[in-house]
This record gives sequence, C-alpha cells and structure tokens, in this order.
Amino acid sequence: MKTLLHIIDTTGPGGAETVFIDLVSHLPEQDYRSIVVIRGKGWVYEELNRRNIKPIILDAKGSFNWRYLKKLVGLIRREKVDLIQSHLLGSNIYSALAGLLSGRPVVATFHGAVDVSEQERLLSLKFAVINAGASAIVAVSESLRDNIVSRTTLQVKKTRVIYNGIDTADFQRPGKNVLRERFSWANDAVIIGCLGNVRPAKAYDVLLRAAAFVKNANNHFRFVIAGDYKGKLYQRLLKLRAELELDDEVCFLGFIDDPADFLSNIDLFVLSSSSEGFSIATIQAMAAGLPVIATRSGGPQEIITDEKNGCLVDPGNPQQLADAIVKLASNSTLSRQLASAGQRHATDTFDVKSMVRSYEKVYNDLL
Repeated sequence: MKTLLHIIDTTGPGGAETVFIDLVSHLPEQDYRSIVVIRGKGWVYEELNRRNIKPIILDAKGSFNWRYLKKLVGLIRREKVDLIQSHLLGSNIYSALAGLLSGRPVVATFHGAVDVSEQERLLSLKFAVINAGASAIVAVSESLRDNIVSRTTLQVKKTRVIYNGIDTADFQRPGKNVLRERFSWANDAVIIGCLGNVRPAKAYDVLLRAAAFVKNANNHFRFVIAGDYKGKLYQRLLKLRAELELDDEVCFLGFIDDPADFLSNIDLFVLSSSSEGFSIATIQAMAAGLPVIATRSGGPQEIITDEKNGCLVDPGNPQQLADAIVKLASNSTLSRQLASAGQRHATDTFDVKSMVRSYEKVYNDLL
C-alpha cells in the first residue's frame, strides 16, 4: 500500500475543491492510504468529514510561510508519504519545495487559467520551483495546458492532461418542481439554470444581458444562478439586474450543497463564462440529462461538440447566447436529442472512475 499526501489551497466550495475531494474519496483503499492537508475549516473540511475523511489543518497564512513548509516536510517524513498530490498554484509551489526537501515525487494539478493570473508576482520564479520539484504536472484540459505553457516557463515534457470526472450516476435523478413552487412560477415557465460561484470569469453580466434579450422575445423564461456570492461584483450584478428590469426574471440562489438536486429542477443549463479550465458544472448538467449551452471559453470545447451533444456560443456575446436559449427552448425535438447525446457522452467520458484511473496511472509510473 502506498501513502499519498493530498493538498489544496482553498477551503471551497468550487470545482477544483470538488475534484480534490472526489479524487481522495474514490482512490481504492486497498492500494492507497490518503492523508489530506487543508488550510482551514470551511466547505472542504465539512465535506471531507461527511465522507469520513479526517483532514489535517495546517495554517499557511502569508505570502510565503516557512513554518507551513517545515510542518509539511515533517509530516511527509513522519507518515512515510510516498507521493504528494497537490492542487492549485499555491499548493503546487509548496508541494514542489516539499518534494525537493523530502525526495518525494509530486503531482501538481492546475484547474484553470485564473489560477495563473497575469498579475501574479514572481511568476517565473514560481514556475521554476514547480518545474524543479514536480515530477508530473496535470492540466484538466488541453486548452488549459496550452494556455499555461504559452504564458509561463512550464516544462511541457512533464505535463499530462486528465479530464475532471464526476459520479455521473448521482446526477441522473427525476425532475422536480421545487423551484417552480418556491417562486410560484407557471408550469409553462422555462427555467434556465447556471451553476458556479459569482466571480469575474463566470461572466454573469453577459448572462443578465442575454436574459434581457430573451425577455423581449418571450416573457416565459426564468433564470436561476446557484453559487456563492459576496462582495462588490455581486452588488454590481444586482444593480445591473435592476437596470435591465430583470428582478422578477433572474434569481441568485446562493451556495447550494447538492448540485444534482438543483439541476433536477431546471429545464436548460447555461454556462456564460469568459474563461474555463474545464467546467465541472457543464458535465454535471450533461449527466443530469439537460440540454446545455456553453461558451467557447477553453474547457467546454473539449466537452461539447456543437449541435451534437450541446451548443457552443462565443464568450462575451449576450445576443448569441440569447438566440441559443430561445432556439433550444422552442425546439423540443432538438433539445431532447442534444440532452440525450450529452448524457451518454458525460457518462462514457467524464465519470469519476475514468479520472481516478488516469491519476492512478501517473502515480504508478512515478512509484
């Protein structure tokens, strides 16, 4: 049995955090002993405990925390860790350093282009550390790997592409009317759903402008956005919603802890993002048997074949997004065809078991 140390920067919720938890919890227990290190309590901590995984909390406050690194190396040696699996830029840097100091192989996973911001300080130095200390560097899509390689000194020869996976069976639930009843929406209302925390890359301002176009064409549409919201961006979106006179048509639901249940309550899924490393929400919606519209924002092009198992539109184009929504909502035959093909594709290609097998192959190669 091999001992793996799993590390992530953030406390969630989010797509990277979901993949982190799913990877830990789906690795075969007869082959791997998993030790999990996180930086504080929050959604990740609670979800790990719900799955009977007890994480270790190590404080990593500050731009660079030597005490954290020292504790990490001590833990690696004390627990006789065989391999380190890290996620997101900060943890990838610390893990690369810990790998160099302890002599352990490191698998560093990147989940999105926003992980490597152009405003990131000392980017060349940080990637020099990752290149030196990581044995394998995983990107969750080809487009993400190409994006990071084009903007950094990342060593291409160390890179692997492993698509994110989900428990597709969990998303195949019967339709519900909870949202319709909660907001007293008519039975013929078409419910358009979005799933993702409110942050710039999700481009919810584009979605709101698209919703205004849709409203002008047909007032039977309702939009629901499920995801954590706070801060100035959310306030700006509320102001824009009021300016567009969409208070009755667009609802922000806040964080939801059961995405499969949320998806069972909507009729059509939309991803309006300007940038996506992959898009967990898109494959969740496809697995749920929903017709899906997504932007050509990176990862979605590797998930969806346009007009075969979903629809792709250009990012930053609310009119094009609105046209696609109206088209699918008014053509039930096309909508069912795309939903059925999308569900098959998600189940065949993006199940969590496929993801875990791909990571296991990398681990076995290194060990």
